[in-house]
Amino acid sequence: MRKFNTILLIDDDIATNEYHEIIINIAGVANKVHSVTSGQEGLDYLTSKGNYNGKEDSFPQPDLIFLDINMPAMNGFEFMEEYEKLDEGQKGKHIFVMLTSSLNPDDKKRAIENNYIQDFMDKPLTKELVLKLHAKYLL
Repeated sequence: MRKFNTILLIDDDIATNEYHEIIINIAGVANKVHSVTSGQEGLDYLTSKGNYNGKEDSFPQPDLIFLDINMPAMNGFEFMEEYEKLDEGQKGKHIFVMLTSSLNPDDKKRAIENNYIQDFMDKPLTKELVLKLHAKYLL
């Protein structure tokens, strides 16, 4: 089975990241799962800055990125605004899935209108959802 090389989780809730890592590992669809707890740390990961400076081999570019909407300092939409400003070479071929517990229909509309966000899903991830994304993007 072909796998995602790396999946990146961007969510300020450590427990949610840990749970999602477990679900992804149970699904067996990724060689590596890495989580960060802020939008800025996610940008640092993608651009090899901050704690990730000079460590490209240890922290490969993700194929799939799960992005939370509601985070302090930089929410998911603000993250996407900063992502859009990156050099094309830093953007790579990322698949963005916005994960949320938001009930606001405007959030879904805004996500769907973003050219970089491919999917919008409710938290928490399940094995079935992960397998569905795997089938959609890799099979």
